[in-house]
Formats: sequence, C-alpha cells, structure tokens
Amino acid sequence: MNADGSGAEDPVAYFLQDIEYQGKTERTRSAYERVLRDFESFIETEYPHADTLSAVSHRGCMAWIHGQRGEVAESTLATYASYLHRFYAYMTQVGEFEENPMALVVEQMDESIDVDPTRREIGIEEMQAFVAGIGHPLSRAMIVALLKTGMRAGELCNLDLRDVHLTTDAIEIGVDPRPQLHGKPDSIYVSPEPARGTVVNGEERTASNKRRRPTVIPVDDELRETLVRWLAVRPDPRSSAEPFFCSTAGQWGERVTPQTVHHTVERHARDRGWYRTGGGASENVTPHYFRHFFTTYLRGQTGERGIVKYLRGDVADDVIDTYTHNWGDRVRETYEANIYRLL
Repeated sequence: MNADGSGAEDPVAYFLQDIEYQGKTERTRSAYERVLRDFESFIETEYPHADTLSAVSHRGCMAWIHGQRGEVAESTLATYASYLHRFYAYMTQVGEFEENPMALVVEQMDESIDVDPTRREIGIEEMQAFVAGIGHPLSRAMIVALLKTGMRAGELCNLDLRDVHLTTDAIEIGVDPRPQLHGKPDSIYVSPEPARGTVVNGEERTASNKRRRPTVIPVDDELRETLVRWLAVRPDPRSSAEPFFCSTAGQWGERVTPQTVHHTVERHARDRGWYRTGGGASENVTPHYFRHFFTTYLRGQTGERGIVKYLRGDVADDVIDTYTHNWGDRVRETYEANIYRLL
C-alpha cells in the first residue's frame, strides 16, 4: 500500500493492467506508458514533495505540459494531455485517487488547443457532390451518418438497431428503441460502453467507443431517409444484437468493422482525388476528417461550443447534464437549424 493509503503501489502499472483488461491494444498501452512514465519522472524530479502521483496538483500537470511545448506539435500535446486526464479520471473513479488534477487543465487547454492538424478545406457544395456519387446504400448510409453526426468509425460500427429511433411508415423496423430514446424520435443513442473484447447486448465487440459520456444525437430528414433506405435492403444480421450496419460483401450479415468503414471512405475519396497513399491528415479524407468537418462547421455556424462538445461526446458532467435535460429544446433546435444539407 502507498504512503497515502492508495492500494496501488505503482499507479501507472495498475492503470495499464486495467486498460489491458478493457481490451486496449498493446500499441495503445505502450503509448500511454511512455507518456505516463515521462510525466512520473518529471514529477519525481521537479516536485519531490509530491511523493506519489495521487498528490500532484493541477500546477504540476500544467508545468509538465508547458515543458512539452515546442518539443511536440499542438495536436500531439493535446493527445498527451488526454492520456493524463484519462489516467487520473480512471484512478479517481476506481477510488485509488481522491481527485483528478487534470480536469481543470484540460478544460483550460480545450479553449486554446486545436487537436486537429491543418486539413484539406472542402466546401458544402463539394461535399454534396461527393455524397451524390455514392450509390451503394450501405456506403451511402455510413458516410452520410458520419457526416451528419460526427461519430467515430468505431461508434458507427457499434450501433445496434435499438440505438436508432426512426419515425417511418416505409418499413417495419421490428425492434423497439432502447429506453434512453423514449420520447426522442428521430435520434441516435451513442454509448460509451462498448469496448474491444467486451460483451454488449449479447455480442463481443471488436471496436471501442471512445466517447466520454452517452449522447443522443438528432437525426434530420436527410439522414432519416438515408437510413430508412439502407434498412430496406439490410441483410439479416448474424448476431442477435441486431447490428445496424451489416456487411453486404464477403462477410454477409456480419457487423461492419472500422476497417470496412475506412476502406469505404478511402475508395470514394480516391475517386475525388481526396486521398493519396502516403498522404497525411492534412491531405487525406478519412472517417476522422468527417468528424473534423462536422465539428468545424457547427462551431462556426452556432457559436455553441457546449452543444458541439455534447454532440461529440467529449464534455464534462456539468455540461452534459445541461444538454441531456434540455435535449428536446436547445440541442435539437440548434442542430436542425444549423446542420448542413447534403442531398
């Protein structure tokens, strides 16, 4: 046991073991370990009075981050900060630490750091032409859903039929929406629960949702029409979890994977000259580019950072409580008044 009463003699090792159990890849664990050990060494050298990581103040966190500036890109710095934040948030949640000193730091950084590098600029008309060229109902539904919701590829793949509440007389959906969507028609529920290797809704998942909090995202008329058209031809799924997006190729009826989503986007982006082998984030259009496109546009149109952060699923408890309770008014009204037209 630590001097401060913590049950974890090596908090970093404790955290790394837990995220291994959660299904994080070796590559991800190595990235966390590299950052956390560097932070630990810095604290031991510069703040010897803080004899454990649980005793570090927000000023110690800020000092380490400040020392990284000029050494790494701003987007990388934001990633490092997110690692520290997740480490402290988790150790606090499981009762090993009393508080998360990174909470305040991340809130301050969020106002000054753009976690996305400079990217290709694509206008609404160009994106409309891109979508118009996608004929396959599965490809079209996945891409329109990414563009209209800002979801990550893994979150899209983890959607089950119960997570999507559509009002339509065109087809019989046959599965009731989950309770979180009751009274919220034409909406999608994105859960933070699915993680690689865990069983959710009776199915072991191969992709993780990286969302911090559950989110209910509005579905406008364009996305509803696109999703209904997909459901009209959707194969019978092989899983009792009723995955929303199922393969129509070699793995007929199986839940689509992030690789499938990435390959689909890449294929259509190449056709537009928006993707080049060896090109970086500043050049290539990927599923994450759609998240960037969604975020940048809505922030510019609405000036509502809180609502955009809520829709992205990366907000603090106080913010998400505000928008969860006010979903039917402020969130949906703001979204529908400002989301771009694609069809």
